[in-house]
Amino acid sequence: MNITLPLSLQDKKKLTAGQKAYLSGKVYTARDAAHKKIVKAIENDEKLPFNLKNSTIFYVGPTPTRKDSSIGAAGPTTSSRMDLYTEELLKCGLSAVIGKGPRESKINKSLVEHQAIYFVGIGGAGALLAKSIKKTKLIAFPELGPEAIYLMEIENMPLYVGLDLRGRDIYRN
Repeated sequence: MNITLPLSLQDKKKLTAGQKAYLSGKVYTARDAAHKKIVKAIENDEKLPFNLKNSTIFYVGPTPTRKDSSIGAAGPTTSSRMDLYTEELLKCGLSAVIGKGPRESKINKSLVEHQAIYFVGIGGAGALLAKSIKKTKLIAFPELGPEAIYLMEIENMPLYVGLDLRGRDIYRN
């Protein structure tokens, strides 16, 4: 299924755990260190580096850009590392996340409650996923190096639905 971001509720309802999806549009990158800074900003009522409402976050720390592309390898990071921060971001309207591996059950429940989708990529396929990244732009926290927040424009990124709106989970069902 071809999906254009930001995700509409109508598109989210069509997605089923295990289904292949090709995502196109804008995603933000963020891993552990960036999540910690975002949550701290939320707690302190500070301006966020980007609007979380209807956004998609890709858990990735891309490798340095190669001459012939907009990025190096961009494989998904283990999602459970972000579980500590995910609920707070979902409360702010986060629409979808991209990573790999199972999530805590309470995070799955929170994703369903907030009508957010969990997409998964295949570990070790960073070079393949990087081919879908057409542009990157540093948005915040340059001091974090590859864990900084980037805005990426992606086209037909091949992923799978890891958790759908009905709570079906490819890692547990």
